[in-house]
Amino acid sequence: MKLPKKIKRYCPYCKKHTEHKISLVSTGGKRSALKHGSIERAKKRGRGRGLGNKGKWGSKPAVTKWKRKTKSTKKTNILYTCQECKKSHGQKKGKRTGKVQIENKEKKK
Repeated sequence: MKLPKKIKRYCPYCKKHTEHKISLVSTGGKRSALKHGSIERAKKRGRGRGLGNKGKWGSKPAVTKWKRKTKSTKKTNILYTCQECKKSHGQKKGKRTGKVQIENKEKKK
């Protein structure tokens, strides 16, 4: 999906149509393997040991091919930054595409 670098759209802060710069919002930082509630952390704390049914900490069944992740792309978040007041808004979900390119459109004379 190709997007222009700049676009004219309504700014809710200026309350008028202004030039906006388009940027993609990157994903946040990934949580560590020892996050609260992770199975790894629980195993380090000694859960899932001893006799009887381990419940949540017991052995997991093999993942069938029907339960595997099917989506190969993520929806992109598009952020608009007003060039007059420099405020960002309208972080909306884009289309589900493999790659999003912000293209540089130069006017030919």
